[in-house]
Amino acid sequence: QVQLVESGGGLVQAGGSLRLACDASGRIFSSYIMGWFRQAPGKEREFVAAITWNGGVTTYADSVKGRFTISRDNAKNTSYLQMNSLKPEDTAVYFCAASSLAPIRVVARNLNAYRYWGQGTQVTVSS
Repeated sequence: QVQLVESGGGLVQAGGSLRLACDASGRIFSSYIMGWFRQAPGKEREFVAAITWNGGVTTYADSVKGRFTISRDNAKNTSYLQMNSLKPEDTAVYFCAASSLAPIRVVARNLNAYRYWGQGTQVTVSS
């Protein structure tokens, strides 16, 4: 069993930065692909970024590539999403998720491949 808790959301002006954290319980965190997704009001949940168990491979949605960075610290059971140059269209509830499946090129963007989800953290970017 893996439990995920996100933190770090908030209100920021356009062009600003935030770092989200996803704290995981459970000894098997280090073997899971970690993903970040977001959901804006009235829209479907969409993929943002994912990272392999050892951090060796990362993948991003085109909309955030070059602005967001996903990372993880397996010693702390934590995944991070550094968000820079934020835009109003980045406003959403951000969720972290964990998947025991592989490979990342198949898993990353597939919501159904993630077994565990956090409760989400709100990110609001003002113009």
